[in-house]
This record gives sequence, structure tokens and C-alpha cells, in this order.
Amino acid sequence: MPTGRQIRLPPRFRPAKLSRVARRGFTLIELLVVIAVIAILAGILFPVFARAKFGALKTSDLSNLKQIGLAAGLYMADSDDLFPNAVDAADRWATYIWSSEPEFMAQIPFMPLMNEALQPYAKSEKIFHSPVDRGTEVLDSHPEIDFPSTPTMWGVYGLSYFFRTELTFERVSQSSLQAPAETNFMWTAGGHWLGEGGPMRSTDGFDAMQGKLFRYRYNVLFADFHAKNESYSGLQEAWRQRL
Repeated sequence: MPTGRQIRLPPRFRPAKLSRVARRGFTLIELLVVIAVIAILAGILFPVFARAKFGALKTSDLSNLKQIGLAAGLYMADSDDLFPNAVDAADRWATYIWSSEPEFMAQIPFMPLMNEALQPYAKSEKIFHSPVDRGTEVLDSHPEIDFPSTPTMWGVYGLSYFFRTELTFERVSQSSLQAPAETNFMWTAGGHWLGEGGPMRSTDGFDAMQGKLFRYRYNVLFADFHAKNESYSGLQEAWRQRL
């Protein structure tokens, strides 16, 4: 082999020279543009993700109510078709709601909560915990009645749903109802959990209360044990059904 002589490699074996473009970094303007694009995309996508997550929670809550309906059906099969002999948290902790019916009011301290009455027929106590439960300050239908439950109603009372207790007090059977598919049985306690406007407060004026109720939504389990999402007016229509 010749010595003292520089060997020249063919062009394809020579290291490529870095171009000026490859060595140049991002300018401040380019970085700002990239950040702005990311911020715009985040502003578009985050609300979409939030709505999708909320929709999943609402569906899960409806599933809870349907499971409660199944448990109630099993209870009623063992109880001559009568609705569960139970009360909800509002009845237990504000018994004076029934002051116009002293006979019923006297029974409440000795009656189980709905979740306690259905526990032997329920697969899990978690079905009584609404995934959208954010607590309450007052009763939506009676804002003059304090009903504090922070951070969740389930955490304080063990039950996220209210019950049409007169179904129990009137000794009503499912087969005797005139319109079971239109009569409310249980529902999410707070309309702001699924609606808009924030929690009802006793300090709200009349117009503020009406504005909130107009935007409130409830998942409702009807007396035939189907469940669907209703507005406040839809829930009130179910209340107007005669037993």
C-alpha cells in the first residue's frame, strides 16, 4: 500500500456537511406561533373531553337508578307488590316536612333509609352513590329548608337520591298505580349536579331561584323502573301524577 499519500474517499462515503438551515434553531416568533397553536387546540379539545366525561357520569348515574329499580322490584316481590317501607334523607333529617301529616311524621324515626331497606337486594351499596353528587345546601323544592351535605350527600347521608315517600305512607302497590311510567319513584337530589346555575341557596332571591330551576336537570327513576333525564318541570309533572 502506498504511504505518505492521502486517500480520497468516493463521494458517497464522505461525511455530509451540515447546512446552515439544519444548524439554525427556532426563532422567538416561531416558538410563539407553536405555543399559540397548542393553546387553540387545547381550548377546543378540553371542553370536548369535559363534555364526554360528564356524559359518561350521567350515564353511570342512570345505571345506578336502574340497579336501584331492580333491587326495589326484588323487595316488592317479597312484600305483596308494595313499595319499600323506607324514607329518604330529607324525611329523616327534616321530619317537619310532614307536619301536616302527624301520623306519618311520627313513623319516620323508626323507618329505615331507602338504601338500608334495599341493601339485602342490592349488589353493592355504591349504587346509592351518584357519581355526579356534589352536595347540597338547601332542598331544591323547599329552599327555605337547610339541607347541608358537603362535599357529597352520599358521604353525609349514605344516599344521593330522594324518594317519593308517600308511596310508602299510602301503602301503594305498583299494580295499583294509574300511570307508573309517569310517576316519580326516585331521583338525583340536586338539580345542579346535572344542570347549570350552581347550587340553590337560601339567600337567592325569587328570580335567581326560578332561573336556576329552569336550568336544573334530574335523572329520574319512574315507578315502572325505567329511568331518564328530566328537567325540573318534567320532575314536577311526575309529582302531579295521582297515586
